[in-house]
Amino acid sequence: MRIGITCYPTYGGSGVVATELGIELAALGHEVHFISYSQPFRLTGRDEGISYHEVPVSSYPLFEFPPYDLALASRMAEVAEFNDLDLLHVHYAIPHSVSALLARQMLAAKGRRLPFVTTLHGTDITLVGLDRSYLPITRYAIQESDGVTSISHYLKEKTVQDFGVTRGIEVIENFVNCDVYMPIKDDAARAAARLRLAGQDEAILMHLSNFRPVKRVVDVVRIFAQVVRELPAQLVLVGDGPDRSAAEWLAHDLGIQAKVHFLGKLDRVHEMLPLADILLMPSELESFGLAALEAMACKVPSIATRVGGVPELIDDGLTGLLFPVGDIDAMALGALGLLKDRARMEAMREAGRKTAQKRFCSSLVVPHYVRYYESVLNGR
Repeated sequence: MRIGITCYPTYGGSGVVATELGIELAALGHEVHFISYSQPFRLTGRDEGISYHEVPVSSYPLFEFPPYDLALASRMAEVAEFNDLDLLHVHYAIPHSVSALLARQMLAAKGRRLPFVTTLHGTDITLVGLDRSYLPITRYAIQESDGVTSISHYLKEKTVQDFGVTRGIEVIENFVNCDVYMPIKDDAARAAARLRLAGQDEAILMHLSNFRPVKRVVDVVRIFAQVVRELPAQLVLVGDGPDRSAAEWLAHDLGIQAKVHFLGKLDRVHEMLPLADILLMPSELESFGLAALEAMACKVPSIATRVGGVPELIDDGLTGLLFPVGDIDAMALGALGLLKDRARMEAMREAGRKTAQKRFCSSLVVPHYVRYYESVLNGR
């Protein structure tokens, strides 16, 4: 198939999933065309069979805000017509579904069919889409999509409940390439790599996000502050965003800044995650929790919150530990308990990897997308 994919190309779960999906589809022999305002960051080095089409957005004094959604719709129609695309797959409803709907109508006027699939990822439904100024158009675009998928059962139910959506929604959970995200098998090599981040007897706690308020990165620092009072440890934070400064100043105020390392945005996360002992994910809300899945595939258990779709991914007590939002004391105790109990830690590491392999490997999930595309193209 010839598939056009639109996503937000920056650091965030929806962009990561969309990019990895395109890479996996191309590896299966499909022709993939990314259409966005900049090249998705994870394409680097693995982009054979993939084309990128930039969306130019003109800025005129008349426009207080450049009309990206209209420019995107126009570019979608152009790319689809020039490259004879079979369908579009848009990730994150706002504004991508609306732009795809316009592109479909533009080509329909020329007698050409261009169906589109919308994948709902989380805040497009739970936060942005619920804004009264966006709710009617978001609902309409979802209803008018030729196919709709959701990354968790939680998000599907939330969409039906809050938007009154009456059409079918297919749950296709997020995935991870288990041949890319995997533990370092050589213990000596892992120990040597860990020395770049921590001392020989220090634990490594890690956090991975876009540092938005919903990720509660300040809680990450507070949890670590309690852990490091009892055990030698280092905290590594991967990513960047609006709450980074608050987290940095908190680490400074608590006197632990020498043990807290902000690495910024990294392309090769799969090389960093296997070095961690624990992933901290104390989010206010997660519709799935992709970072935790990537960590599980690398044999790293998560200390996370019991919110949204996270319980669909993490089996509390088996592949990670779940706590109420904001319960910093309990999360710190949970982390300390794991770090002090090597047998329990090892069992959790093994269980996480097995769960990733049995349920979430790209080799299992991507064919589900392909079958769904085929059903949309066949009008089912």
